[in-house]
Amino acid sequence: MSEGLQPDHAPAEDLRTTEVDLGGLVNVLATHLYSTPLVALRELVQNAHDSHTRRRLEDPDGAHRPLIRVRADAARRTVGIEDTGAGLTEPEIHAYLATVGTGYTRMLRDLTGSRELIGAFGLGFLSAFSVADEVTVTTTSHREPLLGHRYRSRGGEQYRVEPVPARPVPGTLVELALKTEHAHLADESVLREVLGRYCVLLPVPVHVGDDEQPVNGVPVPWRQPAAGTGPDGEGGARAGDPAAGGGRTAGGDAYAARMRFAAAFGRRFEPLTAFPVHPVEDGPAGAGTDAVGLLWVQDGGTYGSSDNRDLAVYLRGMLLSEDARDLLPDWAGFIGGVVESSRLTPTASREDLQRDDHYRALRQALADAVVDGLYETARLRPAVWRRILARHGQDLLGAALCDDRLFTLLADDVPVPTSQGDLTAGALRAAGGGAVHVALGSDGGFEEMLYRAMQVPIARGDRYAVLPFLRRYAALRECRLVELGSESGNRELFRDPERPLPADESAWLAAALTDPGEQLVPARFDPAGLPLVLVPDREAELKARIEDDQADARIPSAALRLARAFTARTDGGVRARLYLNLACPAVQDLLAAYRTGHTGSATAAGLLRSLKVIMAAASPGGAAGATGDLTAALGGIGTAVSALTAAVPPGLPAVPDTPGDLAGEG
Repeated sequence: MSEGLQPDHAPAEDLRTTEVDLGGLVNVLATHLYSTPLVALRELVQNAHDSHTRRRLEDPDGAHRPLIRVRADAARRTVGIEDTGAGLTEPEIHAYLATVGTGYTRMLRDLTGSRELIGAFGLGFLSAFSVADEVTVTTTSHREPLLGHRYRSRGGEQYRVEPVPARPVPGTLVELALKTEHAHLADESVLREVLGRYCVLLPVPVHVGDDEQPVNGVPVPWRQPAAGTGPDGEGGARAGDPAAGGGRTAGGDAYAARMRFAAAFGRRFEPLTAFPVHPVEDGPAGAGTDAVGLLWVQDGGTYGSSDNRDLAVYLRGMLLSEDARDLLPDWAGFIGGVVESSRLTPTASREDLQRDDHYRALRQALADAVVDGLYETARLRPAVWRRILARHGQDLLGAALCDDRLFTLLADDVPVPTSQGDLTAGALRAAGGGAVHVALGSDGGFEEMLYRAMQVPIARGDRYAVLPFLRRYAALRECRLVELGSESGNRELFRDPERPLPADESAWLAAALTDPGEQLVPARFDPAGLPLVLVPDREAELKARIEDDQADARIPSAALRLARAFTARTDGGVRARLYLNLACPAVQDLLAAYRTGHTGSATAAGLLRSLKVIMAAASPGGAAGATGDLTAALGGIGTAVSALTAAVPPGLPAVPDTPGDLAGEG
C-alpha cells in the first residue's frame, strides 16, 4: 500500500467507503462476465445440483429423490429449471439469492469439506439476467415444507419477495422470461443439445421436458469399478443414475465402454482407441491431481500443422471448459478427451482455469496418460496401433522428438515418407546396407535418381520432423546417416578417383558436358553403370530464393536476415556439380576415344550431355539443376544415333564438329 493510504494511522474522518454503481455492476456481471449466454443454463442447473447436495448434507437421513427438470415454452418464450433440492427460506433469499458475491454453497463447502458442491463465487444466478428480461424463483425449503416464497426481478437491480402456497415437495423452480434475441432457447431440442454437453457428468439426473431418459444418462466408464471388467477395473455407472455409486456394466468390457463413451462424446472425429486418466498422488516432485477421465486418439489428420486437440474439463461434474487444449501436450494434435476434477481453480466466469500447481500437475498427468495409452495400444492392440501409425505417422514423428518415452516406442515403428513410399527407419537402414539416406531438398534431384538406380529408398528430409527424427535414430542405432545434398553426404556418395584427370581431359569434358553454373567433378560411385549425376548446390538455391525481389514480402525480416547471413559464404556462382563416374565403362571408353583422337568421342560426349539434360528434366525438381534445352537435347540424341549408325562414304565427315552441336547448341 502506498504511503498516502495508511488506514491504521489516518484520521477516521479521512476514510471513505467505496461507492458501488449497482446498476452498472449488475450489467457487467450479468452481461459481460460470460462469453456466451448459454452459460446461464449451466449456472442455473449447477445451482440446482448444489441444492440437492446441500439437502443431502443437511438431512442425510431424509427421504429425497434428486431430480432436475428443464422445460421450454416457445409460445410464452420461457425456460424453467426445476429441482427437488433444499429450497430456500425467505431470509436465505435475501442473504444469498439477492446478494451479489455471497454464496451459501461456498460457505457450506468450507464448513463440510464436501467436494461435490460446485458453486464458488455467488455470481452464477446473475447470469440469468444475460438471457432473461425477468426472472422468477418459486421455492420451498426442506426446513419449512409448509411455506412457499416467490422472488421476482427485472434486470437484477431491484426485486420483490412474496408468500405463495408451498410447493408439493421442497425444491425450487427458476423461470426465465427470455429476451427476444434469446428466444431460440425456448426449444427443448436446443436444451437437450446444450445440457447434454454441460451436464453429462453430473450425478443428479437432468431431464428435458417430459423425457424419461436424462440428458446425462451416458455411461461414464471411469466412475466405479465393476465386476468382470478388464485390467483397468472400470465400470460403467451412468452419471445421471441415482444409483451411480455402485453401477455395474453388463459384460464388463472396460475397453468397449471407453470406446462407446468416446464415440458418443467426440464431436468431430471417430475415436481409434481410448485410454483412461488416473489420479496421481502428491509426492516429493510436486502436487498430484485427483483428475479422472478418458483420452482418445482421433481419426482426424494433423500433418504437423493442424491442431485438433479437443479436451473438455469438468469441475465436480459440471462443464467448465469445452476447449482446454492447452492442458494437452503441444505435440498431441490428434488427442481428444474428457477429464473431471475437484481441485482445479476456475476463474470468476467459470469458463477457464487458474494456471496454478494443480493445473500444472494435471497437464503432466495428461501427457503421461497419452504416452502410457499409446504404449498400451501398441502392446495389446497391434491392429489399432498400425492404424494409428498410418493415420498420424507424420505427427508422431514430431511427437517422438518431444518425449524420450515416445521416441523409444516409435523409433522402429513410425512410418517415414521416402522415395519408395512410407517405410520405417529400420526398413530404410536395411535397404541402405546399414545406412539411412535422406534427401535435404524438396525435390529428389539427381541424388534420388542415383539411389533409384541402386534401388535404395531415400527419406524426404523436407517433410515435417523427418530429418531430426532420423538423425536421432541414427545416433540411437549407431548407424550411418547420409544426408544427400550436404557436403558430408556428397562425400559419402562420390569417392575421389584413383588418379586425377589430366588438365586437358578435364577441360575437354567440362566443355562437352556442363552448362553455365555447373562444375565438373570427376569421381567414382555406384552403380558403375550410371555415367554421371548432377547435384544442385543447396546453399546456392537458398541464396537465389532469398535474394529474389519478392523475398521481403514472403519471408519475415528476422528469418531473412539469418538466412542471408548463412548464405553470405557462397557467391552462388556454382549452382550444381556434375559428378562424372570414372568407374563407369562408358566414361572409360569415352576417355580412351578422346586420348586416341577417335572421331566418335565428340559424338559420345554430346550423347552424355543430352542424357544429363533429359535426366534433369525427368527428376522431381524438373530441370532445376541444368540449363540445357530439353527439346534440343532430344534432338541431339537423334543426331548422335544417326551419326553412330550411318554408313559414311570415305572422305565425308562422320560426326559433327563439337559436342555442343549434338545437344542442339551453336
